[in-house]
Amino acid sequence: QVQLVESGGGLVQPGGSLSLSCAASGRTFSSGTMGWFRQPPGKEREFVTAIAWSETGEKTTYVEAVKGRFIISRDVAKKSVFLQMNSLKYEDTALYYCTAVEGSSWKYWGRGIQVTVSS
Repeated sequence: QVQLVESGGGLVQPGGSLSLSCAASGRTFSSGTMGWFRQPPGKEREFVTAIAWSETGEKTTYVEAVKGRFIISRDVAKKSVFLQMNSLKYEDTALYYCTAVEGSSWKYWGRGIQVTVSS
């Protein structure tokens, strides 16, 4: 079992930056995939970014809307994944979820953390 806890959300002005953290506890993996999804108000949950790692290295993927603005990274020792969000826009306002893959599906989810972009 894996538990995921997000932190770092809040209110930020357009053009500002915010960093989210996701701490994992319980069973962890030498290789795997973790990521972030978000759910804007009144909309479906959507994929934002993911980081996949193995003995041969890491690979990151981003939805087109955040490319060049968001950066996903991880800290092996802290068992954490981070999301650095820059040049934030109104449309980035959402509940952000940390998630982890087991098998072929996003199996583990955090409770979510609110990010609000507003002037």
